[in-house]
Amino acid sequence: MDEIRAFGLKIHNSNMSETIHAIDEAVKTRSNVLQHIVVNAAKIVNAQKDEELRTAINNSNIVNIDGQPVVWALRFLGHQVPERVAGCDLFQELVAVCAQKGYKPYFFGAKEEVLQKMMQIFKQRHPGLQIAGYRNGYYSADEEPQIADAIKESKADMLFLGITSPKKELFIDKYSKKMKIPFIMGVGGSFDIVAGKTKRAPLWMQSSGLEWLYRVYQEPGRMWKRYLTTNTEFILLVVKNKFKKNKPA
Repeated sequence: MDEIRAFGLKIHNSNMSETIHAIDEAVKTRSNVLQHIVVNAAKIVNAQKDEELRTAINNSNIVNIDGQPVVWALRFLGHQVPERVAGCDLFQELVAVCAQKGYKPYFFGAKEEVLQKMMQIFKQRHPGLQIAGYRNGYYSADEEPQIADAIKESKADMLFLGITSPKKELFIDKYSKKMKIPFIMGVGGSFDIVAGKTKRAPLWMQSSGLEWLYRVYQEPGRMWKRYLTTNTEFILLVVKNKFKKNKPA
C-alpha cells in the first residue's frame, strides 16, 4: 500500500477495493492488529496542534483519505491520489464482508437507542450477520480498561468505534494491542447515519467537496464555527506546504 508523507502525517493513497482486500487478509490470518484511521481537513488541522492525535494517526497501519478536499490538496501538492475512501462507505462495506465471510464485528459508540437501531438495520440487510458484542459510547475515563477487556473477551474480528475525534483515535492507539482484535476502525458519526438519525450529503455535494456544508446545514449551531475555523486553517496549511516545497534550496 503506497504511503504519502504530508502535513507531518502518514497517509495512504489506496482505493476502496485495495483497502478492503488488505483488511480481509488481516482478519483472515489474525496474525496482527490492523489499526485504521481516516483523515479529513479538520483532523489534519487538529493533528498539527495535538501531538497525541498526530501520534495515533502515524501509529495506524492504514490511513485513508476521507474528505474530498484532502484529495484535491494532496494532488495540488504533487501527490498521486486515485480517490477518497469515505469512512462511512468503508464501514458499511466491511459489515457486508463480515456477513459474507462469517466475521464477527463489535460495535462501540453512539447512544444506546442509535446503536440498537443500527444493529437492527444491519441484521435486516445481512440476515447472516453475527455480532460479537456492542456498547454505547457514553463512559468515563476510568471505565476504559474494563471496556477494552470486554472487547478482547468477545473475540471479535472487527471493531468499529462510533465515537468523536480525537477520543476514538486515542482509545484505539492506547488499547489496540491489549484488545487483540485483527481490525480496528474509528467511524465517527457513521452509526448515526446508518440508524437514520443524521443524513449524508447528496452525492453531488460529496463529490464537490461540500459535505462539510451539508453538516453545517444540519447542525448550524455546533458546526459553523468549527468548519469556518478548520477549513480556513487547512487552506493556509496547504499553501504553506506548497510554498515550502517550491522554495529554492
